[in-house]
Amino acid sequence: MSSSHRTSCRFRLILGAASIAAGFAVSARAADWPQWRGPNRDGISSEKGLLREWPDGGPKLLWKATGLGEGFSGPAVVGNRLYSMGNADGQEWVFCLDLNQRGKPIWGTPIGRIRHTGSGYPGTRSTPTIDGDRLYALGINGDLVCLDVRTGRVIWRVDLVRDLGGSIPQWGYSESVLIDGPWVLCTPGGQKATMAALNKADGRLVWGSPVGDPAAYSSIVKAELAEVPQYITFTARGVVGVAAKDGAPLWRYDRPANRTANIATCVVYGQTVFAASGYGTGGGAAWITGTSDGFDAKELYFTRDMQNHHGGVIHVGDYLYGASNPGVLTCINYRTGETVWQEREPGKCSILYADGMLFCRDERGPITLVEATPEGYRRRGRFDQPHRSDRRAWPHPVIAGGRLLIRDQDVLLCYQVK
Repeated sequence: MSSSHRTSCRFRLILGAASIAAGFAVSARAADWPQWRGPNRDGISSEKGLLREWPDGGPKLLWKATGLGEGFSGPAVVGNRLYSMGNADGQEWVFCLDLNQRGKPIWGTPIGRIRHTGSGYPGTRSTPTIDGDRLYALGINGDLVCLDVRTGRVIWRVDLVRDLGGSIPQWGYSESVLIDGPWVLCTPGGQKATMAALNKADGRLVWGSPVGDPAAYSSIVKAELAEVPQYITFTARGVVGVAAKDGAPLWRYDRPANRTANIATCVVYGQTVFAASGYGTGGGAAWITGTSDGFDAKELYFTRDMQNHHGGVIHVGDYLYGASNPGVLTCINYRTGETVWQEREPGKCSILYADGMLFCRDERGPITLVEATPEGYRRRGRFDQPHRSDRRAWPHPVIAGGRLLIRDQDVLLCYQVK
C-alpha cells in the first residue's frame, strides 16, 4: 500500500467519525457576511445563482464609494449596512455605510489615535464582527471596542496592551475578534493571556490563556476536537488549541509557523487542523486526539506547495485552495497533501468561494474568477481593478446579496455578480 493511500485511509477514519463544530458561526442571513471570512469563518459564501462567466472587463460595476480612509480592513455586511475600519485625521475609525445608497456614510466613530505605523504598511487591518445590535472591532494599537451598530456609540473599550498585558506584533494587531455565546475572543499575546475571553456585554476579563506565545496576525476559530470544545489560532510560534471553558492550553502544532509573520486563519475539518504560512515555510495537517494525559497533535503531512502568506486557504470537498508564494494558485488534496494543480495567472491572491467558484484578488489588483475543481485550472473571467491605489491590495473580496465588494484603501467598489 502506498504512503498516500495509507494517509487517505487514515483520513476516512478521522473524518468519518467526526462531528464538525460550527460554534464560531455568527447568526446571519444567507446574504450577510457579518465577520472575517464570513458566517463560519471559512471564506465560503452560501449564495447561489451567481454569474458562471464574466464578460470582458469583468462584471458590472454598480458604484464606487470613497472616504473609507487608510487601511486594509475588509467589509462586514448585515442587511444593507456595511461596516469596516480606516485611518483618517490622526485617528482609527470604525464606520458604517448604506449599500442601498451607493455607500453613503451612516456613521463613523473614532476609536483611538494612530499610535502604530504598521512598520511601513500604515492603516487598519481588522474586520469588524457584528453580533445582533453590537459591533466589535480591534484597532492596530490594541484598542478593542464594542459599538452600537445603529449609531456607532461606544459601549465599552479595552486596551489589549494596558489592560490585558499584551504585546503589539511588529505590523500591528490584525486579527478580527470572534464572538462565541456570551464571550468575545481575542489574542493579546501576553504571557498570561496569549488568548483571552471577555464578557461581550461589558468587556470584563473571563479568562486568559497562559500559552506564552506572542500574537501573530491570524484570527481565532472554534471547533470541537476529541469531544472537547476549543479555540484555535495561529500565534507567532505555532498553532495552538485551548479549552473553550477556561482557556487551558491543550495542544500545539508548530511546524507551519515561520519567524516573520503567521497570518492565515486555520482550517478545521473533522478532527484535523490545517495551517500554512509563507516565507519559505508551507502548510501541514495535524490530527488532534485525546490521550490519557491530555491531547496530541500528530502531523499527517506537510507540503511546501502551500506557502500561504496573507490570502487565506479555503477547504471545499476534499480539496484546499490558496495562493502559495511567490504567487501560485494551488489546489491540494486535503486527505493526502498531494498537489493536484498550480497556476500562476491569479497571482498572489486572497480568495473567496461561492457557488462553485473561487474569486481571486491579486495583491497587484487583477481579479480572477476560477472554477473550484480538482480537474484543473479553469478561468471563467478576469479584469483589472479600476481606481487602484498605490498600495498592495490585501483586503479579501466579499460577496453579500449578489454584490462583490472590493476594498482598496480609501475606495470601495461594488459589482453585480448575480
